[in-house]
Amino acid sequence: MLLKSKKIEMIKDLEETIKKSESLVFVNFHGLKVGDETILRRDLRNQGVGYKVSRKTLLARALKGKAEGEIPELAGEVAIAYLPAEALAKAGSKDGTIAPREVYNFQKTHKGILSILGGIFQGKFVDGTYMTELAMIPSREVLLSKLAFLLKSPIQRLALAVNEVAKTKN
Repeated sequence: MLLKSKKIEMIKDLEETIKKSESLVFVNFHGLKVGDETILRRDLRNQGVGYKVSRKTLLARALKGKAEGEIPELAGEVAIAYLPAEALAKAGSKDGTIAPREVYNFQKTHKGILSILGGIFQGKFVDGTYMTELAMIPSREVLLSKLAFLLKSPIQRLALAVNEVAKTKN
């Protein structure tokens, strides 16, 4: 049993984490083995994403008034994956979907262990379905490369057509 002073300290730590986060994902990790959790934490850390396990009651207290809307139901064992705003600024990226994307990618490779319960995105509480949709959006770099390919393709085809016309004229 935790002392009241320890609980207050944990709530303040969670509040500070929530306040400084660009995006936050609530994760149910029921059945996650220690080895798999170590892999998850390492993968998240490599992307600049933090991961904390918390008691639901303490997390609910820390979340009160931190975002618009209603807190999604936090079922099972709950952890938060969060993207600190300073990590986002340090990376020079504007991609606030890194946290849900990394959790989703881990969820795909480890079926049935993790589930996304919801989160906070752009100052609003969102449900698990919305966070999963955000996670499926490709990263900014991937989207830019797809755009470049789409722009290059018609020009390349035009060059081939002009080349073939030039061959027939000779």
